[in-house]
Amino acid sequence: MRWIEVEPSGPLSGSVKIPGSKNSSLALLAAACMAEEPVTLQGIPNILDIRVIEGIAKEIGISIQRTEAGEIVVDSSRLQSTDLSLEKTSAFRSSYYFVGALLARTGKVKIGYPGGDDFVSRPIDQHHKVMTALGAKVHLHESYYVVEANKLTGNTIFFDTITCGATINAILAAVLAEGTTILYNAARDPEVVDTANLLNQMGAVIRGAGTDKIRIEGVKRLSGCHYMVIPDRLVAGAFLMAAGMTGGVVTVDEVIPEHLASCLAKLKEIGLIIETKEKSITAYGDVRLRPTRIRTGMYPSFATDLQQPLTSLLLLATGRSIVADRIYPERFNHVPQLRRMGAHIELKKGSAFIQGGAPLQGNLVHASDVRAGTSLILAGLAAEGITTITGIEHIERGNEDIVGLFNGLGARLTLHEGVALHHLDGASEESFGAQA
Repeated sequence: MRWIEVEPSGPLSGSVKIPGSKNSSLALLAAACMAEEPVTLQGIPNILDIRVIEGIAKEIGISIQRTEAGEIVVDSSRLQSTDLSLEKTSAFRSSYYFVGALLARTGKVKIGYPGGDDFVSRPIDQHHKVMTALGAKVHLHESYYVVEANKLTGNTIFFDTITCGATINAILAAVLAEGTTILYNAARDPEVVDTANLLNQMGAVIRGAGTDKIRIEGVKRLSGCHYMVIPDRLVAGAFLMAAGMTGGVVTVDEVIPEHLASCLAKLKEIGLIIETKEKSITAYGDVRLRPTRIRTGMYPSFATDLQQPLTSLLLLATGRSIVADRIYPERFNHVPQLRRMGAHIELKKGSAFIQGGAPLQGNLVHASDVRAGTSLILAGLAAEGITTITGIEHIERGNEDIVGLFNGLGARLTLHEGVALHHLDGASEESFGAQA
């Protein structure tokens, strides 16, 4: 069993190079499998989700190799099957990209229902709507589904709701479809633009990515290329918040500041001093923090993935803050854990009502998803005593060497491995995890 201990930290100071975007990388790897030649990707983080994809690909004849220089080379020239591992594809949410990427090449994809971080309901009906509109048939079974099509044909598709995952999947499927596909009410996320940019370098014809109307002209084949993934705006946002948690000065390097516009605006509103340059952002956290109200939304609104770490920061702002998550109203698994540390938070109808200013106390807590883990690390930096975090496999799904990155700024995080861990009142970690 493995866990992270977080000791109280003084002001963090220094700079951190932000890794490639996890969410973009998952889509780019699927897109690279569509080419008939090798595709080389730079900046792909070495995280658990990426290793799961490597395993899925290997089983169907696709080679995904990391070079000594850290690049990922994807070669699908020996693709043998698209009967994907149900266990592996059910292990993370973005496995559905394999449907859009491989359907045109093989005519049939069998895949498990998407897993990953569970926020009660992550419907994939818009994905199925897209495939049906392009001429495919979707067969739903108890633990998996099958998508098949003799031919994909372009169509006009109106999304019922804005969804990044379904927008990317639609682009993947439409690229090799016959004719023109137009997507309306499309997601505008940087990860959508990143995927479209890679595909265009591979020979696709995609226009309008980054707007709510995307036009795709189908092509017959895609070729190899070299491509660099965008930096992870969500990791960058969390490190900027760490400056506020500790009263420190933190610079995030190799970022695209425009991708963080809504986050930076909210951090300024809370009281942090933000300095932006072309490829870096510095947060000055030795300030008096002010309470605020957050409403998450689809890009370019405040990201749902950042509300959890921001909740920890608002615990230090004297007064009442409100965090409303309109994307995933049940995304508050971190709140009971923060309460164990002394936080005063009330949950009601998809919103967290935070009474900030109470001191935090280290305790044993459990990370139930990627961003919840980040939230608990941030809280541990400002708490009295040691904070012990279990469930770190969730943290590792989206973060490469999170301990090293924080310690490089002066934090005191320690990764432990052992047979068993008992929490402070004597119950086993296993029983605690079940409560969480």
